[in-house]
Amino acid sequence: MKNPCSRGKQGLWAAIMVGTLVMLLAGGALASSGEEHGPKGWVATDTYRVMNFAVLAIGLFLILRKPVANALGERIKGIREQLSELEEKKTAAEKSLAEYNERLSMLDSEAQQIVAGYVQQGQDAKKRILAEAQEAAAKFEEQAKRNIESEFKQAKLQLQTEVLEKSLAQAEALIKGNITTDDQEKLVDEYLEKVVA
Repeated sequence: MKNPCSRGKQGLWAAIMVGTLVMLLAGGALASSGEEHGPKGWVATDTYRVMNFAVLAIGLFLILRKPVANALGERIKGIREQLSELEEKKTAAEKSLAEYNERLSMLDSEAQQIVAGYVQQGQDAKKRILAEAQEAAAKFEEQAKRNIESEFKQAKLQLQTEVLEKSLAQAEALIKGNITTDDQEKLVDEYLEKVVA
């Protein structure tokens, strides 16, 4: 590949040469058509004018050659840098685009994984809550059984006490109604024998 800078210098030289040639021809044409009543053709002053122009053009060329070449070289260098920066940006943008496309393609699977994770967490929480509820229900049931048994024992004891009291009251009433003085004396004698013995 040729160096663009050398191509630019060749193009500059060609442009200067073409410009000089055009000015020479234009100057000759103007000089020859300038006088209508005088002699036609090339005059000595025309030669001096062309020579002056050529000297001026060559002087300008020699003076402006390096600054113009430097300016064009800097411009070429700047364009190259811009192109390389744009290539880097393009590469980075393509890389980012590829990453975003990959993320977008993975987005559905990630969403499904997230939903599946939440569903699993919900099921785990449900199992845990049910286990805790069953454990609490078992505790409440056991406590209720203990309370019922305690109350049943108290009620049974109270009932036994009431039955005993009523039985004693009825037995006392029966004894009072059926016992005679002979029976009382006999009971006292038996008691005394037991105590003495």
